[in-house]
Amino acid sequence: MTTPAGADRELRAETTVDAPPERVWALLTDFGRMPDWSPELVRMLPLKPGGMRVGQWYLGINRRGAVVWPTRSVLAVLAPGRTVAWDTRSSGARWIWEIAPDRAGTRVVHRRPVPGDLTILSKVFAPLALGGSEGHADELEAGMRQTVARLKAAAEAP
Repeated sequence: MTTPAGADRELRAETTVDAPPERVWALLTDFGRMPDWSPELVRMLPLKPGGMRVGQWYLGINRRGAVVWPTRSVLAVLAPGRTVAWDTRSSGARWIWEIAPDRAGTRVVHRRPVPGDLTILSKVFAPLALGGSEGHADELEAGMRQTVARLKAAAEAP
């Protein structure tokens, strides 16, 4: 099976972590540490009181080279110990993390399904500031692989 090229494809990164699901989940849902894993995210801050819950808003500060931009995301799915996902309003993308026990460790999948409808902001911003939607999608997927690898390293550290 071939992977579709271009920006209109699901982006995906996955691994098996030699750590229990509880440890992986605790690291994954500590959004203050998300910049430790992600090469593009500089900071992720909750914008409403009430802690991590469906409907919570987050401000993401992202950087690619000299370009810095904010995003507003809304926590869309929270299945403790299994799935967390947020919708980035500025781009129309949903970012999903899924974990599951796998033998003695944890299977981790990070994916961004094909956005249903890219926002006007995303259609204008990606070509002007990020070198185009397709190039940015490739870079995002590479960054997702790096994010998953960094999460794995942190979870497996003594």
